[in-house]
Amino acid sequence: MSYERTKVERIRRSELSTPGHSEKMIAKASQSAADMVFLDLEDAVAPSAKVGARKNIVAGLNELDWGTKIRSFRCNSVDTEWCHDDIAEIVTGAGANLDVIMVPKIKGPREVWFVDDLLTQLEKKLGLEVGRIGIECLVEEVEALQTVDEIAHCSPRLEALVLGVGDLSASQGMRLGHIGVTDGDQALKYPGDVWHYARHRLIVACRAAGIDAIDGPYANFASPKGYERSAGTFSMIGGVGKWCIHPSQIEIANRVFAPTEAEIANAVGAIEAVAAAEAAGEGAANFNGMMIDAATTRLFEVTIDRARACGLLD
Repeated sequence: MSYERTKVERIRRSELSTPGHSEKMIAKASQSAADMVFLDLEDAVAPSAKVGARKNIVAGLNELDWGTKIRSFRCNSVDTEWCHDDIAEIVTGAGANLDVIMVPKIKGPREVWFVDDLLTQLEKKLGLEVGRIGIECLVEEVEALQTVDEIAHCSPRLEALVLGVGDLSASQGMRLGHIGVTDGDQALKYPGDVWHYARHRLIVACRAAGIDAIDGPYANFASPKGYERSAGTFSMIGGVGKWCIHPSQIEIANRVFAPTEAEIANAVGAIEAVAAAEAAGEGAANFNGMMIDAATTRLFEVTIDRARACGLLD
């Protein structure tokens, strides 16, 4: 790309989905505790309401106090008749108050380049800082999962990839709709996490590219335990955040994707123990009954870095 972009450090523990046609929900979202709010023009908005919803999003971005939240909207996919005008109208109307555009159903770098080029043209035309608005993409097609490493490196605007398991299951031809349709033990079951491969592949690609890996929605918002279990699994293998389709999920995501006080204290103690051992000319340290060394310290530094990003450490 023909511009320089300073890497933007953002925290994305919770990404709240908000229908763009609802002024009431947009106002509530601005007052929520979510790290990021994306005002939706895609799945949450009926085709007949998509054009009108753009004005709600422009007004919401310009008139509401979003505090320190990441301000975003999800456009319709690049292969639809709405995408171009989604981006053109909202950036023209509220580009100065927009941080990120979320792009759904990509299949490869081509769609990212289209949005990137369109943004560059608009920023130049409107006198906005070129490259300031970031891009976040949904990996929800098998073509995207197959080329996720290439996608993750394809644009300096790209800040995060989201695993959209709903559409991905359809794209992959998975029989999730058949689970439990027969009686008792005869129901079709998968032995383990059916998304294990996709999650790992997305996270590794994002880590290698230095961008954020985000988990998609958990549909049963009436099950906080199920949401927490899903978020915790994604966090365990290196993911940094998760969608929230209901405000009740925000607190869980913010908590799960941040280290606890005990984890922070343990990490600080381990790093200090290794430093003291090295100062004494020793290669390893005994910490809480475990032998740890410089290689182990790297694991604990992940916790410290995350705590700082979440504002839990100076």
